[in-house]
Amino acid sequence: MDRAEAAGYKAQFICSGLWNGGKTLANIEADELTGIYPHIAAIVPTLDPDIDAKARSVSVMFADDMPPRVALHNPNTGCTAMPIGWRDDGFGEGTPPFVRLAAGALDERAWPIGDANASDPRIMMITPFDTLVESAFEAKAFGGKTSAVLVVHKGRIVQERYKPGHDMHTAQRTWSVAKSMTATYIGYVSQKGHTFPESIIKAWDKPGDPRLGITLDDLLRMVSGLTSDTAGNRTDAVYLGGGAVRQWATQWPLLHTPGDKFRYANNDSLLAAMAARDAAPDVHPHDMFDALGMTRTWAETDWQGDYILSSQVWTTARDMARMGQLYLNNGLWDGKRLLPEGWRDYVSSPINVQPEGSPFGYGASFWLLNKSEGVPSDAFAALGNRGQHLVIIPSRDLLIVRRGYDSASDQFDIARFTAAVVEAVGE
Repeated sequence: MDRAEAAGYKAQFICSGLWNGGKTLANIEADELTGIYPHIAAIVPTLDPDIDAKARSVSVMFADDMPPRVALHNPNTGCTAMPIGWRDDGFGEGTPPFVRLAAGALDERAWPIGDANASDPRIMMITPFDTLVESAFEAKAFGGKTSAVLVVHKGRIVQERYKPGHDMHTAQRTWSVAKSMTATYIGYVSQKGHTFPESIIKAWDKPGDPRLGITLDDLLRMVSGLTSDTAGNRTDAVYLGGGAVRQWATQWPLLHTPGDKFRYANNDSLLAAMAARDAAPDVHPHDMFDALGMTRTWAETDWQGDYILSSQVWTTARDMARMGQLYLNNGLWDGKRLLPEGWRDYVSSPINVQPEGSPFGYGASFWLLNKSEGVPSDAFAALGNRGQHLVIIPSRDLLIVRRGYDSASDQFDIARFTAAVVEAVGE
């Protein structure tokens, strides 16, 4: 089992790193394939990938008597992990077609939709602010393994740095920042006039099923009460095993009354995204991404076409900042309302059920930095594994994006870095 998961992990990350991220194989092996889950960390380097650049596929053998793990790339949604033994005789059939902008199609437009006139030259190189941002790349300063830092103040980029081999067009996996993208996508679907049924998941719409009481709000706030098999519910069968979202995310029974207990779980986000797709089949996450100029962002799907929108999104630091800017604009973008009135307040407001033992609070799929020293009380954030951070501070008109390849034992201190940036930027 571990070898099959290791092969799936390697195929998926090489595929996504090459054709979503624009990275070299050497960079992928050094960054994406190190510091990973302990149960596959020693296996991954021993497996040889077969990369077909023309077909944009990656195959990885893991046993002599088994078919390889395969990941396939397409220009709309990125890479898809195929189940072991899949046959190329109908993949993609039944998936609603859609047209999205090509990567870089809006680059010539003015920031934030495009990249023109994005930076504020008056602030970019002012010491000590410049020194502070540079120090984020030194492990001894804030910890972790930083790949990008971007700071937006009053609508302009005032600091932007990347590690060697990365630039403003390099995409990385968001990990759980995608959960905040799920909440944003649901707001986008709602603003377009789509409504969600009271029975939020079709598979549960049966007489007597106690899960009928779970609401969309419960899913976004991680209080569904559903059973999770591991802390955080990593959903390895979907992430590493080529499993389908509808097969795995809908199967869990209730453990607690919905709304009574916080438990951070990938399945809650997967279910929320699935509900949005069912409510609005013709509205894809990429419609929202393209509207924001996030043309180098790929929300990947399982092999049945459902989005793995709890983790499996690839995006650039600038694209992540664009989503943050939408929240600073309180849901308005280029003169149009993309999120409902009050959506920012909704995602950044806690309920009485909160994470135990965490330095951060939780809203609706966004973390709250209201307990962090030196950080304004209205700060909220999208946070993901391996050090993916988007901090949004409306009262200061300030965004902080930090990307990384942190390990579990060496993580970036985003709260302390945020406090330092707030002090450096001032009012």
